[in-house]
Amino acid sequence: MGQGQQEKVATSLAGAVSEEISASLAPVDAELERRYPGDPGSRQPVHTVYVPGDVFAADTLRSWGDQALALLDEHAPDAASFAAVLGLSDELAEPVHARVRAKLEREPIEDLRVDFEDGYGPRPDAEEDEAAARAARLIAEAYEKGTAAPYMGIRMKCMEAPVRDRGIRTLDVFLTGLMEAGGLPDGLVLTLPKVTYPEQVTAMVRLLEAFEKARGLEPGRIGFEIQIETSQSILATDGTATVARMIQAAEGRATGLHYGTFDYSACLGVSAAYQASDHPAADHAKAIMQVAAAGTGVRVSDGSTNVLPVGPTAKVHDAWRLHYGLTRRALSRAYYQGWDMHPGHIPTRYAAVFAFYREGFEQAAARLARYANRAGGDVMDEPATAKALSGYLLRGLDCGALDIAEVARLTGLTRADLEGFAAPRRGDLTVSAQ
Repeated sequence: MGQGQQEKVATSLAGAVSEEISASLAPVDAELERRYPGDPGSRQPVHTVYVPGDVFAADTLRSWGDQALALLDEHAPDAASFAAVLGLSDELAEPVHARVRAKLEREPIEDLRVDFEDGYGPRPDAEEDEAAARAARLIAEAYEKGTAAPYMGIRMKCMEAPVRDRGIRTLDVFLTGLMEAGGLPDGLVLTLPKVTYPEQVTAMVRLLEAFEKARGLEPGRIGFEIQIETSQSILATDGTATVARMIQAAEGRATGLHYGTFDYSACLGVSAAYQASDHPAADHAKAIMQVAAAGTGVRVSDGSTNVLPVGPTAKVHDAWRLHYGLTRRALSRAYYQGWDMHPGHIPTRYAAVFAFYREGFEQAAARLARYANRAGGDVMDEPATAKALSGYLLRGLDCGALDIAEVARLTGLTRADLEGFAAPRRGDLTVSAQ
């Protein structure tokens, strides 16, 4: 065949064959879009802080930040000493330390949950009513003044019979208080704990539907997190993965799956001394949660540690190293959120998160830049990898580990470009970047 001569193309199938196949798969196409819409593209907080309902106050956010800064001043007053405790490289020591301090001063808590469950316990009805109303008032005021965390809400009591009515009432009092104060804030998050059966998730959906109808809200306005704290929430009696059924039972309202370290471990009979987020039982549960949630838009959160950084310096350092190590371990396993139970945990939460993103930043930026420019290199990336690289950089930007200027300098991309790579159309992931 001569140079420039066009190749002859022949087919054997009639066009009707493709049309018939497409028609037969149309219900599957619709089901894929419904069940697996992909990540919502919104910011995911790096942690959730739980504060008992009777302890939560107008100054809680600032108080946690000030206590965390005081602990740094006392036990690791400069970059070198903080890096020595955590094993940070010389290259990371100064930028991580500086960013941790800046974060504690600017935004010490990314997600706060006022707790009316285990951290609050049983109280007289009048007392819990008042605490729920106060939480609504304080959260509404914080959003109005611009002093709120990006995400705030409550953890109600669960849907089990002994506490069901109390949990429903607390949620009603809280949401009604927000509505009376001007409406539901964009950062509102609700947590439903100790979920064992999908029917309990369905009950939460019906409850929220009733509230939306009563207050004239758009259907589906209120979402919620599902807390995984029982073995039955992972594996049902028929051998199916209960957590996958829970996501579907939420009818699009589920925003997250949160692993409950201690309740889940105790449910399996793990001795108290070994109840931790790196126990094999925890790894198994979170792996099931992760697979069940993948592609659904529901995010997975790790649990917490109960080892607190309090006491003499040596003890604080030991607790910091433990928390830092657990957080880095979770990040490497794609659990980008966890729980923090004490102000002393947030310096190492942010140190671990910032180190994680800054360590891999330059390599990720270079790979994404090559992909975007279709340039050569020693790694051939595909759209799915570009999605992961962009997601990595966006998470680093959202939490403050990275700055948009340095990301743009190394990638040549804007934030909008990153968001485009991070949330491609479904079909784009099947096309190799050639």
